[in-house]
Formats: sequence, structure tokens, C-alpha cells
Amino acid sequence: MGARRKARECALQMLFSYDVARPSIDELIDGYWGQLAEAADDVRQFANELVIGTVQNLDEIDERIRVRTEHWRIPRMAIVDRNLLRMAVFEFLFQPSTPRTVAINEALEIARRFSTSEATQFVNGILDAIKRDLDGEPPAAETSSALQ
Repeated sequence: MGARRKARECALQMLFSYDVARPSIDELIDGYWGQLAEAADDVRQFANELVIGTVQNLDEIDERIRVRTEHWRIPRMAIVDRNLLRMAVFEFLFQPSTPRTVAINEALEIARRFSTSEATQFVNGILDAIKRDLDGEPPAAETSSALQ
């Protein structure tokens, strides 16, 4: 397993814990890594980026998901599925070095491992729709220059 996949799996586990207990970010990260025996620095760094960024942008991320889940309220989704969606949408919005199709594929592979058999279709459908929405938007630099 690659370092970035491992980091995403670690981030998912932290986001799951955050979703259930709502600890502070510091408590969450310190508690998680304190329990894990070994993890390479690049795994820790990327996992922490995903967790911190997802939590800090949760309202914007959840709004993107809400728009594309007409018949599903976010709190009613399975915890694993909603946090996979959140993490992938964070990557869509704030990790331009990760191609969106890679973020989708990673979310699907992790869903196969940690969720139900139906989750992959659910996650894929929502992420694909959000990706299409974002692909139709101008990049942030173009948007800001158009406003001036």
C-alpha cells in the first residue's frame, strides 16, 4: 500500500472519531498517533493535512455534498461514507496537486475496505457529480480576477 493511501485511511479513521466525539483537532491527532505504533513522516503529514483541512472547511464541504444528495441528509449517511465523501471533496477543493479522478478512485478503494458493498456506488455517484460541478467552475484565480 502506498503512503498516500495509508495516509487517507488514517485520516478516515481520525475523521470517524471526530464525527463521533468532536474532540479538539489537537486531541484528535495526538490521540490517534499516540495509539499507532509506526507511521512514516509523510503518512502522518498528509493524513494530518487531510484531517485539519476537512474539519476546518466542513461547512463548505458539507454544502457541496448536500447539493448532490437530494434524498440523503448528511447526518443519516453511514459515518464511513460521509467522511470518505468529505475527505475527497476536501481534496477536490483544496489539494490541486491531486487529480480529482485520483481522489475519487482512492475514496472508492477505501470504501471497498471499510464500508459496505453498496457504498462504492453511492460514493462514486456523489463524487462524480461534485467533480462535474467543479469542472464547470472557473479556477479560483480566474474568478478573483474577474471580480476586479
